[in-house]
Amino acid sequence: QVQLVESGGGLVQAGGSLRLSCAASGRTFSSYAMGWFRQAPGKEREFVARISWSGGGTLYADSVKGRFTIFRDNAKNTMYLQMNSLKPEDTAVYYCGRHSGGSWWSDSSYDYWGQGTQVTVSS
Repeated sequence: QVQLVESGGGLVQAGGSLRLSCAASGRTFSSYAMGWFRQAPGKEREFVARISWSGGGTLYADSVKGRFTIFRDNAKNTMYLQMNSLKPEDTAVYYCGRHSGGSWWSDSSYDYWGQGTQVTVSS
């Protein structure tokens, strides 16, 4: 069984930064690609970023490219999302998920999810 726990969310002013963490249980963390998604009120969950199992390959949504950085530490079973130059439209609940295969931009391709962490960006 895999458990994912996000942390690091909070309230920040526009232009500020936050770093989210996703801590994973189990011994298979380093074998899987991982991703971040977010869901704003009244909207569907959307892809934010994905990282390969080794950390050598990353993908980003156009809306966050250049502002967010996804990285991981397999020795600590933890993935991160560094968010800089935050905008009010980044306000959402952020979820980490384990990519089990298939389309990396689709949440149906992720088999385990954390409970989410709220990020609120004030203008």
